[in-house]
Amino acid sequence: MENLSVAIQEEDDMLSYEDFRSTVLGDYRVAMESREASLLGRREVLTGKAKFGIFGDGKEIAQVAMAKFFQPGDWRSGYYRDQTFMFASGLANTQQFFAQLYADPDSANEPFSSGRQMSSHYASPNTVENGEWANLADQKNTASDMAPTAAQMPRSVGLALASKLFRQSDVLKDLTNLSHNGDEVCFCTIGDASTSEGHFWEAVNAAGVMQIPLAIFVWDDGYGISVPRNLQTTKGSVSAALRGFQKKPDTNGIDIYTVKGWDYAGMCEVFEAGIQKVRETHVPAVFHVDEITQPQGHSTSGSHERYKSPERLQWERDWDCIKKMREWILENHIASNEELTEIEEEVKENAKESRTRAWHDYITPIKEQALKTTELIRSAMVNDIDAFNKLKKLAQGLELNREPLRRDIMRTLSLAIDAAKASPSLPELKEYYKELKELNRSLYNSTLYNEGVKSALKVEEVKPVTSFDAPSVNGYEILNRYFDKLFTHDARVVAFGEDLGRIGDVNQGFAGLQEKHGIDRIFDTGIRELTIIGQGIGLALRGLRPIAEIQYLDYLIYGLQPLTDDVASLHYRTKGLQSCPLIVRTRGHRLEGIWHSGSPMGLILSSLRGFYVCVPRNMVQAVGMYNTLLRGNDPAIVIECLNGYRLKEKLPDNLLDFTVPLGVPEVIKEGNDITIVSYGSILRIIQDAVTRLEEENISCEIIDVQTLLPFDIHHIILSSLKKTNRIVFVDEDVPGGAAAFMYNKVMEEQGGYQWLDVSPRTITAKEHRPAYGSDGDYFSKPNAEDIAETIRAMMGE
Repeated sequence: MENLSVAIQEEDDMLSYEDFRSTVLGDYRVAMESREASLLGRREVLTGKAKFGIFGDGKEIAQVAMAKFFQPGDWRSGYYRDQTFMFASGLANTQQFFAQLYADPDSANEPFSSGRQMSSHYASPNTVENGEWANLADQKNTASDMAPTAAQMPRSVGLALASKLFRQSDVLKDLTNLSHNGDEVCFCTIGDASTSEGHFWEAVNAAGVMQIPLAIFVWDDGYGISVPRNLQTTKGSVSAALRGFQKKPDTNGIDIYTVKGWDYAGMCEVFEAGIQKVRETHVPAVFHVDEITQPQGHSTSGSHERYKSPERLQWERDWDCIKKMREWILENHIASNEELTEIEEEVKENAKESRTRAWHDYITPIKEQALKTTELIRSAMVNDIDAFNKLKKLAQGLELNREPLRRDIMRTLSLAIDAAKASPSLPELKEYYKELKELNRSLYNSTLYNEGVKSALKVEEVKPVTSFDAPSVNGYEILNRYFDKLFTHDARVVAFGEDLGRIGDVNQGFAGLQEKHGIDRIFDTGIRELTIIGQGIGLALRGLRPIAEIQYLDYLIYGLQPLTDDVASLHYRTKGLQSCPLIVRTRGHRLEGIWHSGSPMGLILSSLRGFYVCVPRNMVQAVGMYNTLLRGNDPAIVIECLNGYRLKEKLPDNLLDFTVPLGVPEVIKEGNDITIVSYGSILRIIQDAVTRLEEENISCEIIDVQTLLPFDIHHIILSSLKKTNRIVFVDEDVPGGAAAFMYNKVMEEQGGYQWLDVSPRTITAKEHRPAYGSDGDYFSKPNAEDIAETIRAMMGE
């Protein structure tokens, strides 16, 4: 080991020796606290008190060194081995660590996810109780962690990009609660093996192109679970593989630093200079932290002795970062062995006390529920001896369970209700069961969306006002005039995507607006949908209102992982702690063949619960939806109709003011014989078929659902079905996709089956991707003839 001494200078702006000594010993204490938490945490899993554990042991010294330069306003976007960083930054403590390990659903005990995430998945609030933005510029921030490897990379790009926009855009200067002149750095952490993911390389490339203050720390312990790094990374070193990205004079790119994970003094020196450069210049950097150890292996699911040689295991013991820091402290006479031993003993005792308190806080309310349940069951009056014996056995079983779960209580109560069907005590048992069911719903099934004043569902409808002499203009011109007014009105709105800036998007919705509103608010990106979405996530987390454009709906799949794993689950997995009001703007449905005629709505509906899914049939309707969404704090995707940009529409006078309510279908044509339910481009095909059917005296009611998520919250479709007694669902997705979703909602959830005179139908596209050209469109997706034939058949039944 190379002994590095930290120079002590007497200048006024330097630490005094005692301050320096206190800082070093404080860092050592935090590292020891974290290590002890990891050791005890593993034992809690093995004893069954906790379900699963994945810990940050071996990375303690690197993380206390990194945390020294993490300032208010900065953001951490890390992964599940950053517990030491969180402790060192003052954002978490060991008792909260154990509360998370036990999955305590009480946010007072586990404030990061309320027990919804595994251990070491952290988050800080970005909004306050009324949904307004917190003072992000003056607090230390962390984005909510995720388990998918490298999933933190896309949003890290957006978190860092926000600083660049805050620094360069004059219209954002007044938002001092969100940024102080863009001085904030995004600290992104990732395991070395996860740098093999494409997410990492796309994010590094995007950061290098845009020159944003992103500091990436790569923890390199030599393995990805059991796979050594020579099978993971070209040249066996991520810093070596990245050399082509190295910034040089008069180029963009990144700075690359390599440090040893056991070298406390060396890391402090490199991190201080490197982070300061990132902060001042916005040149991104990668810090490759090599020679990290992993004392307990990957996780509690297995042992690293299975894949590490005895020599490697001995090396890890010899070069353990805490052991090496201890040696360095002693060799540099910063503290005595006795002083360090005293710290270590105190830390062990404190960790045990934290564990005990966390367990007590977690188990006490469950035991109280179990006790009440037992008392209710024992006091139940029954005349049947078999029922009496069943109830007695249930009460005893719950009473003997020393560490009951909430599910044990619910199951016991349910079985007791079954056994006590003839008991006069049955209502009391049922009432308590109902009470606990509602309580547990709030603990485990709430806050998928904002439920307070920032819920988009609470935005009141405002109808578009159209003057008698309002001009009829192309759909894209409606959008263009709207976006012009929007960007003039709201400085927080930014928009970006492929071809969006200079040429104003492929359909001209933003034509001329970059020149008017500035390159920092409306701008182009590379062809990289994953980090386009990541940009949107990070900007939204930091209080801006991004519109991230995916040029065609077909290419949404490139950006789907962060949308489903990060954005869609964010408000739920933080129990409302964080909001991400990202709007994804895209276009789809009918046009020209495979990959430009996408309607993968079933995919979206299954993967984006937590989003609002808006499917406007025209551009005026789209504008109203944008207005509604911008008044709330939830994410959404707006799918404009590809073949609607050059269709004429009346220009409303109140472009910025009118709103379309979410989850409220619109009856666009009334009728008495059959209800047709659909959305988007296909409505024009339906109207063609209906015109022909009207000539045959078949009266059709057409309903535009407007949004698929939420779906018909007032049961407007059911009201129509009660009148017509026939219903058909039409869309351009594959069989079993969105049409089946709508069918399920109306038939099952709304009870529509009770009002049917004939079997309901779905009309969808074919199972294959749409063929190219007009004939391909006709034979691949529903056409007017198919729709008319199906309705005629239904009328004949």
